[in-house]
Amino acid sequence: MFLRKNNKLETLIGTGSEIKGDVTANGTLKIDGKITGNIIADSVILGNNALVTGDIKAKSVVIGGRLNGNVTAEDIVEIKPTGQVFGDVHTKKLSVSEGGIFEGRSLIQKDETKVIDFPTKESLAK
Repeated sequence: MFLRKNNKLETLIGTGSEIKGDVTANGTLKIDGKITGNIIADSVILGNNALVTGDIKAKSVVIGGRLNGNVTAEDIVEIKPTGQVFGDVHTKKLSVSEGGIFEGRSLIQKDETKVIDFPTKESLAK
């Protein structure tokens, strides 16, 4: 997982829990239950038994369960071998492990900060 010093697990939705409605959380949100609604958090982890019907917006998303919806992540979306995504993914990095299911479109953003302009022959001649 991607738990960091400043990105600790803040919220856990356990197995057997079911939420109907939008969820907003600070820090990392781990889901092992069911959510019907949109999710906004710093980081989202869907456990193997998780079922989410709705869109997810976060910096990083790890999917081990099932997502019926779209994902927008600033950094990375990782689909584990048990993960299933039925929707579109918009991120900088996308990883789908062998066995993972992804049915949808992906839009991978370019990191514009890493673009290097090389001088042209004309500018070097001056």
